[in-house]
Formats: sequence, structure tokens, C-alpha cells
Amino acid sequence: MLITCLVLAILLGIVGAVAWQREQHWRTVFSRLSQQVGLEITPPFKPQIGDQLGQKVTQLQQDRSELHRELYLRRLFESLLSEIRQGVIIVDLDLKVCFANKTISQLFHRPAIHRQKPLLDELQDHQIIAVVRSAIDAGSRVVRQIRYVNHNNGSSSPSARHYLVEAAPLPPTAEPGAWLMIHDVTDQVLTDQIRKDFVANASHELRTPLTLIQGYIETLQSGLIADLASANHCLAVMDKHGKRIIRIIEDMLTISRLEATDAALNLTAFNLRACVQDAIDHLVPMLEGRQVVFDLDFPTTGGIIHGDRFYWDQVLTNLLENAIKENPNRALTIRVSAVWQNQHCTLTVSDDGVGIPAHDIPFVFKRFYRGHKHHAQTVKGTGLGLSIVRRTVEAHQGSINLHSIPGQETTFTIKIPADLPLTLAP
Repeated sequence: MLITCLVLAILLGIVGAVAWQREQHWRTVFSRLSQQVGLEITPPFKPQIGDQLGQKVTQLQQDRSELHRELYLRRLFESLLSEIRQGVIIVDLDLKVCFANKTISQLFHRPAIHRQKPLLDELQDHQIIAVVRSAIDAGSRVVRQIRYVNHNNGSSSPSARHYLVEAAPLPPTAEPGAWLMIHDVTDQVLTDQIRKDFVANASHELRTPLTLIQGYIETLQSGLIADLASANHCLAVMDKHGKRIIRIIEDMLTISRLEATDAALNLTAFNLRACVQDAIDHLVPMLEGRQVVFDLDFPTTGGIIHGDRFYWDQVLTNLLENAIKENPNRALTIRVSAVWQNQHCTLTVSDDGVGIPAHDIPFVFKRFYRGHKHHAQTVKGTGLGLSIVRRTVEAHQGSINLHSIPGQETTFTIKIPADLPLTLAP
């Protein structure tokens, strides 16, 4: 009996020791966990501590959910900003990049814009830095247009773009810094410049003949011209320049119609060789006293294409007239040929005249551009002919290329679909 009691006492002691160790272990774990969640726990432990720990764990779970929500919204916000066409950057007060969307790296031809890097190092343009600084210093939105020259495009000639830069401080609820938005307005700037050049050139082209006409009118009105021959000469000059004004206006109206987005082409099937012959017949008065030979190379049927015959009459007339006017003092052979292949027609108009200098070729299709300044007094044109040619070809979903060797040849190559849908619009 004594031995049994002794064994039970030993077992109770062992159980008590194990229970005490387990309690100390869980007290340690409980204390460590409480400290990690922000509760100051000191012995003796109270029952309320468990409730506080549960509340703290619940709060941590809510905070974790809120953090996940904020991360989700941030990623969504960044994804949306990366899809817009404007470049967006957020910087801190030290002008270090906090965020940049994908568009900004595309605008500045860089693989990526790195965060926590100085804005100047990433964009390499002091104009933009000045805009951001002005916005931060003024505490308000600042907008400026800048001209950015990219020296890292891999080309020997740096390219220039025009950017509209907007910057403003971040709202008071956010961290100190500023946001920056950059719009590429190069197309708008170039379009506006073309419009200004067009108005200036058109005004000059119209003013010159009008001034001459006005001068001859004043001469006739003064009564100084008594003989009929002199009067007829004045009238002939006035008639010539009056027709020139009409031609300029007609060409400008043609360009306007071709560029109207709601204007449809009047597509019909017509014989291309017959169209070329009509253009030649129209230019017969210019050929008097000239040694001009036309060499036409077409299929026996003449070749059929679908297009707006009105515009193609002008295309062929302008190309042939251009060759004749550019070579006023020499014998000339003008070759016109057409080949049909793979549902396309390739039309070639070439001459063996003086040719076009290489520095003029990039500009010959621009409005009012006229090369060969050395014979500008003898070559009188509106400067719109080749612009009409290019725009007509493009309206018919085609392409035009120019190749010229000065003193040997000039060749215009036009490639267009032989058959076009009737709903085609320029």
C-alpha cells in the first residue's frame, strides 16, 4: 500500500511538472504573440487579455484585407495609366520618380523609366524639370509647350517632337511631390504649320497675278495706251494671269475635296490609255514649236481600272504638264506605260529631261513647292499639281514613288489596285 501511494505521488509530481512546463510554454508563446500584435502583457495574466488578443488579431485581419484592397486599387490605377496615350510621372519633392507609366518611356524612346531615379537622369531634358519646379514653387498647375530633340534614336539626324507638358503639386492628402503629364502634339503643330504655310503661299500666288492685272487695268484707264496693238497686249496679259488665278483656285478646291473625310469618290471603270490620250490632247497648245515625243506602252485593250475619272484626268495632266514645263529648251521624250499584275496596276510616267536634284525630291509633293530656281521665271505653275497627284493616288489606296537622275531621267511610279469597292472614300 505504501509503495502504491509512493508511485501515485511520483506520477502526480511528474504530471504536475509537465503541466507547469506546458503552461510556461504557452505563457511564453502567448506573451510573444501579444507583443507582436502590439499588446503589452505582464504577469499576472488576466482573463481580459485573451479578449484583447482576439480583438487585436481581428483588427490585424481587417488591416491585412484593407492593405490587399489598396494594393489591388494601386495596381488597377497603374494599369489604367499605362494604357492612356499621355505620359504620366509622379515625383517627390527631390524630383525622384515615384511612378511612371509605359507611355512616357515610349515618348522618350527609353526601355523603361526607373523609380527612385532623378527625373533629369531619366528624361534628360531641362525644360521638363523647369516646368515641374515652377509648379511646385507656385503651388499651382503649370502648362508649357516644349520642343524635344531626341539624340538617342540611333539616327545620324536627331528627330524633334513637340510636347505639351502639364505639371501640378500633389493634393495635400498625398505625399509631398508633383504629377507630370506629357502630350505629344507634334501632329497638331505640324498641321498648324502646314495651314499657315498654305495660307501664306496661296496669298502670295494669288497676289502676284492680281497685282499684274491691277497694274494693266490702271494703265488702260490712264489713257496712255492709244494704239490697238498695245491695248491687245495688255488684255492678253490680263487674260493669262486671270486664267492663272482660276487654275490656282481650282487646284485648291481639288485638294480640299480630296482631303474631305466625308467626300466619296465617283468610282467607274474606264480605259486608262484613253485617259492618257485625253490628257495629251488637252496639252496640245503647249506643244507648239516643241520637240516632244510621247511613247505609250499599254495592253492592246488599253487597260481598265476602277477610279474617279475626274481626278485621274488631273493626275495624268499634271504629270505630263510638269515634264513639259520643266524641260522648256530641249527635245523631250515622255514615256507612259502600264502593267497589270496580281490585281494591281503599275503606271509609270518618265521623261529624259533635266531631272530633279536629290535635295528637291523629298519636297516635290508639298503644296506650292517648286524646284529648279534657276528657271523659275520661265516655269510658271501653281505648285499644287504634284500635291494633287499624291493625294489622288492615296485616295485610291495606292502609292507613288519618284526616282530621278539629274540630266538623264525622271520617273514617277504609281501602284494602285485595279479594282476598288464602290464605297471607297478618300
